[in-house]
Amino acid sequence: MVESFLKKHGLDLAALDAEALLDSFAREAEAGLSGADSSLAMIPSYIGVGAGIPAGKPAIVVDAGGTNLRVCTVSFAADGTPEMSNFSKCAMPGVEREVGAEEFFSFIASRVEPLVPLASDIGFCFSYPAEITPDCDGLLLRWSKQIKAPEVVGKFVGAELKRRLEPMGFKGRVVVLNDTVATLLAGVSEGASRNCSSYVGMILGTGTNTATVVANSAIKKCPGLPQDASTIVNFESGEFAPVPLSDFDKRLHELTLDPGHSNFEKQISGGYLGTLGLVILKMAAEEGLFSAKAAEAIVALPALENRDFDDFCDNPFCTRGALASLDMEDNDRRVIQALGEAVYARAALLSSVNIAFGAILSGAGRDPLAPIGINIDGSTYYKTKTADFKSRTEEGLRAILSRRGIHFRTIFVPDSPIVGAAVAALTRG
Repeated sequence: MVESFLKKHGLDLAALDAEALLDSFAREAEAGLSGADSSLAMIPSYIGVGAGIPAGKPAIVVDAGGTNLRVCTVSFAADGTPEMSNFSKCAMPGVEREVGAEEFFSFIASRVEPLVPLASDIGFCFSYPAEITPDCDGLLLRWSKQIKAPEVVGKFVGAELKRRLEPMGFKGRVVVLNDTVATLLAGVSEGASRNCSSYVGMILGTGTNTATVVANSAIKKCPGLPQDASTIVNFESGEFAPVPLSDFDKRLHELTLDPGHSNFEKQISGGYLGTLGLVILKMAAEEGLFSAKAAEAIVALPALENRDFDDFCDNPFCTRGALASLDMEDNDRRVIQALGEAVYARAALLSSVNIAFGAILSGAGRDPLAPIGINIDGSTYYKTKTADFKSRTEEGLRAILSRRGIHFRTIFVPDSPIVGAAVAALTRG
């Protein structure tokens, strides 16, 4: 019953073709690198890898990531170990209510002000779609993750922040980079000890994105780049469009602030999987897959968090969360668990394709003594339990890359966006 219901509405894991998706990634990436219309923006960061990190010199880091804003200072020991100090965390402006540009940037500046005397440069990790300029500022293209600050769109976020910090005594640089680029940079110190030949950074938390190192000769839309070097490129892969949309995905889009955008992100990231699960459960209730009492309770549910959906699908007898309190029979639990398995298994497969394409595009990893270092960051990747999510993703990654003779090592660096932003601030000339 569950399988036929899912197939009827277009969620069929067996029908997903990883190789066809990789081909679509390749076409979209080539178009994006050439400046043609593409669902992959392929944004050059104007940051390479390999510059030495000065020991003992601090940088201020502003991490505007997902729905949280984190601010701190970071310095590095002689062996490259990061040391974080003066840490603070709060909600991003624009999460709870709509804010204007002045309020948005003034709020961030107020969080940075106490750190201005401590360091001369800022690494601004900005995890939303932004066009990066050659001087490493970022022009916000649009908001994702449901941030409500429309006046900020079209502004250079580094320049706006610096303008508000200068009256506070700040005289240094603001280096803007995407959180996925920062995640890649954070992996470099760990990967250097393993003789990694190149790097991939991947975020899978509230949202998702990928970055990899690309030969400048392949970035045809930026002919002025040195042709004998490479640059970290931010895919903005959450926007990847040539991915099959089920009826459930289409209904989810109708519930978001940006219908028609973030096709890929809405299928695999924690900011959407709970709502997607509720959409599926309600449609299943409407079509008679649950007992009468369970169906009535499910239809009445106002919201479902990803954590609650995952917890219940992993253990249908858990005692916390929105689903745990519903009056249901054992078969209702079986149905929810099976539906959740399909949601998370699909997300794992799509994630493995996403990461694998980053490795393929780098052109590296042909020598087992020089693997590609893949640094993955994000709570959805590490904390999702249903469908053995992390293991399933890595299994798919191995299957795709091993048949191409590509060697890789996965890397984990705590607080990767913060660490990588500090690396950018301290090494970007």
